[in-house]
Amino acid sequence: MFKSILVPYDGSPNSEKALDRAMEMARLTEASLTILTVYRHHSMLEASLSMVRPNDPGNLDDVMSAHATEVAEYGKKHLIDAGFADARAFVKAGPTSRTIVKFAKEHDHDLIVIGSRGMGSMEGYLLGSVALKVTGLSEVPVLVV
Repeated sequence: MFKSILVPYDGSPNSEKALDRAMEMARLTEASLTILTVYRHHSMLEASLSMVRPNDPGNLDDVMSAHATEVAEYGKKHLIDAGFADARAFVKAGPTSRTIVKFAKEHDHDLIVIGSRGMGSMEGYLLGSVALKVTGLSEVPVLVV
């Protein structure tokens, strides 16, 4: 039925639930699993105004990328520990919903399993969740957990 499942993963409780559901489905269908962690790119102006690390400001994109990489690797380790030795994890920067849909299309995933609410910004509460936007933009089926 499904050959390749994409799991957008941000480390939130709902993304953990989505990962667990994706593993159940992958076991039933013998599908491969891929984790995608997306972080928002910050402009130089935003980075210069950031108070994230006042003693060591660094580049905010580097900080966000490093954190996203840790999150993705944690999710991948969870998959490997559960017996999915061929699990893959990727980190991308960009607008979250569009990046997920674009990645799924470019890598021929035939299902996206996503948590109903993740670590999104306050903007997400006002404009709609990432999961809602993914369901509207995706050409492949989306399971919202």
